[in-house]
Amino acid sequence: MAYVDHAFSISDEDLMIGTSYTVSNRPPVKEISLAVALLLFGIVGIVSGFFMAYNRVGGDRGHGVFFIVLGCLVFLPGFYYTRIAYYAYKGYTGFSFSNIPSV
Repeated sequence: MAYVDHAFSISDEDLMIGTSYTVSNRPPVKEISLAVALLLFGIVGIVSGFFMAYNRVGGDRGHGVFFIVLGCLVFLPGFYYTRIAYYAYKGYTGFSFSNIPSV
């Protein structure tokens, strides 16, 4: 008969008996507010970029194109994380507030 050292073995019973595992699904307010701010600043950047490009602010359309590109770069992560927060709030399957990374 072989000797088995049970001091270092981990089974499912050991994990369930020792601790209680709870998931906190509270909304991360700071991260959601940052995502909404990125979303809004991205929209403002895109709209002002189109306005600047149409009216040739600064003498050419380059300034407007720069603001459009910058607005898109700020808009995309803001939209992505705001969408995750909205779907987690509504309770859609597969979405949770834990999917939003901490700041």
